[in-house]
Amino acid sequence: MLIAGPTASGKSDVAIKLAQRLEQAGKRGVVVNADSQQVYGDLRILSARPTEDEMGGVEHRLFGTWDGAQACSAADWAKTARHEIADLHDRGAVPILCGGTGLYLRTLLDGIAPVPEIDDNVRGEIRNLSTSELRECLAIEDPQAASRLGPRDVQRMSRALEVIRSTGHPLHYWQQRKTGGIGSLIDLYPLIVLPERGWLYERCSTRFESMLRRGAIEEVQKLLNRDLDPNLPIMRAIGVPEIRDYLHSGLDGDGLLVKGSIATHQYAKRQYTWFRNQPPSDWARVDNKTIAEYDFTELFLRDDR
Repeated sequence: MLIAGPTASGKSDVAIKLAQRLEQAGKRGVVVNADSQQVYGDLRILSARPTEDEMGGVEHRLFGTWDGAQACSAADWAKTARHEIADLHDRGAVPILCGGTGLYLRTLLDGIAPVPEIDDNVRGEIRNLSTSELRECLAIEDPQAASRLGPRDVQRMSRALEVIRSTGHPLHYWQQRKTGGIGSLIDLYPLIVLPERGWLYERCSTRFESMLRRGAIEEVQKLLNRDLDPNLPIMRAIGVPEIRDYLHSGLDGDGLLVKGSIATHQYAKRQYTWFRNQPPSDWARVDNKTIAEYDFTELFLRDDR
């Protein structure tokens, strides 16, 4: 089972309610995290990781599993998730994947392109290119990628150029050779939670303000005290750069709240767009202002399932 959607959409509540309903039906449901920020033990508050009370007696896995000093890539997460899912199936339990990281879910279900390691010298050369130079090189060396990617999408353009220069093949060559996906090996019952945007953005603002009250600033200060590589994923997690600026650059409390809320809104908007357009069209999508009160469990406990 899969409950997916943007941050603050209420998907965690849905997953827990579903597990509780499964228990009432004589089955054991276990929530398996599919969120790229909730995997890190350092970010309990900022990642909105469920507390013991919020878990409602339901077992949760892959929450806070990685130390912030270790980057958890989509491939890392998918490999671990496959083991957890297999273990739960062996134990007769029902895995309930829950999260908002589309790349994690796509890698788990569809597999990963077996791109060889990128040559460090190639990577260094590409990082020194300006955005216009990057675009020009990509248009010549991988025109298909250039036509697909936006002119300011530096990260993906760099990746595409790295791949073709380092491996001799364009990225789409490797993407056609994906391996390790489990989508064809399991019975998947997906639900995408897409509430009304205004309702969602209001929840985002309220959530960030609540995080600050509950100790998010202290949480980030502890993280900064570790002096980790600033390029690690955890250092770019939503809220971390904003609180870092508040601590080190003289940003005031009101400014922090505004910047944090804006960053959360932008993150939710990107997730919303992805989940609206990228997953298969036959995946159920629910748009409801009172999403947290809606009982989705009937979708999974009908007689025909």
